[in-house]
Amino acid sequence: MKRFSTLILLLAIFLTGCSSASSTPIIDSANQPPRTLTVFAAASLTDAFTEIGNNFQAANPNVTVTFNFAGSQALRTQIEEGAPADVFASASGKEMEALVTGSFVTAESSQIFLNNKLVVILPTANSAGIDSIEDLATAGIKIVLAAEEVPVGRYSREALDKMNGSFGTDFKDKVLANVVSNEDNVKQVVAKIQLGEADAGIVYTSDAVAAPELVTIEIPTDINVIAKYPIAPLVESANAELAQAFIAYVLSDEGQAILQKWGFASP
Repeated sequence: MKRFSTLILLLAIFLTGCSSASSTPIIDSANQPPRTLTVFAAASLTDAFTEIGNNFQAANPNVTVTFNFAGSQALRTQIEEGAPADVFASASGKEMEALVTGSFVTAESSQIFLNNKLVVILPTANSAGIDSIEDLATAGIKIVLAAEEVPVGRYSREALDKMNGSFGTDFKDKVLANVVSNEDNVKQVVAKIQLGEADAGIVYTSDAVAAPELVTIEIPTDINVIAKYPIAPLVESANAELAQAFIAYVLSDEGQAILQKWGFASP
């Protein structure tokens, strides 16, 4: 009988875990003072994480989620300089590894929660008449990229390296010669294209989804770069329980569905 009761208990725990995978984690916060969860997240996550944050707040009374969206490299620097944060979601493993080395994050707590890839975006009018990736090397067109130290800027240049094999060994050099601006984060690249200040840019697929008015040119898989995004709680988080619950929601079926709606892919 004791063995049977133990099995029932284990089954109940298992079923509870399964059901929580598709619902927003609820923290016992009704009888606690208001708390704020601070999430530092890559700029490309702005739209998806805003929705996720709203859902998390709605399910957890007395909890406010505040976001700091910026280039992952800038967020890493802010954390290293002492900015208080509970969760870090990066567009680059490099930035997370730096925080692990600095003991701001533990290696075992970091995990990949989504993938992203690159796409070329053009203004709606496309006055430069760009029809293909090869056109990015046409002399005189204006291209905007993220700066090389920004994850998407680094990925863009890695993709251009691959394109040399398809479009000629000097393709990357020709494209970079057309770059008129290097931005601090991917949202600034999108803004430049939306304003018609450049003829083309390279951003994440998720950013193109968030700006459906723009024209896009897909980059084939063999010359694309897959960005793997890690997420982790900060060691010095003042809200460790909330940080873990937020990450659990991001990893849940519901959280992943929101990310996919905004153009991201499951890890």
